[in-house]
Amino acid sequence: MAGSVNKVILIGNLGRDPETRTLPSGDRVVSFSLATTESWRDKNTGERKDRTEWHNISIFNENLGKIAEQYCRKGSKIYLEGQLQTREYTDKDGNQRKATDVVLQRFRGELTLLDSKGGRGEGDYESGGGYGQNAGSFGRSSPMERGGGERRPVPAGGKLSDELDDDIPF
Repeated sequence: MAGSVNKVILIGNLGRDPETRTLPSGDRVVSFSLATTESWRDKNTGERKDRTEWHNISIFNENLGKIAEQYCRKGSKIYLEGQLQTREYTDKDGNQRKATDVVLQRFRGELTLLDSKGGRGEGDYESGGGYGQNAGSFGRSSPMERGGGERRPVPAGGKLSDELDDDIPF
């Protein structure tokens, strides 16, 4: 296989409000932490267990950064696509450290808000919140993401073909 792939897909909740910094170049970077939680039931005790992973997110994409600043708050549920990037820095005690961040680059990445329109963390799109802002396509979204559309029940036979017109041009 020629080449390689560095792609991260996460769905989780913001651990803190987005923070915006301006770099010496004048570019802005929006950063926040994102929590992803894995849940399972212990086979021996039957007890429910959780494991939370924390991810540092850095957004260099101007449009996605504006969306994060305006609409994301601590507890907001989001979907994002980015790539892993490791950086080295010196901590306050003079020790060399490494940190791995999920980065949404200037012309890459995707950010989708999954919370309901009215609240933060009060429901998500898949459970009927009906709100999805696909910031990556900036103004274009699929019918499922637009929400508010009419939902018709599937007929008892399980087929929609009886209700659809046959005027398909192909």
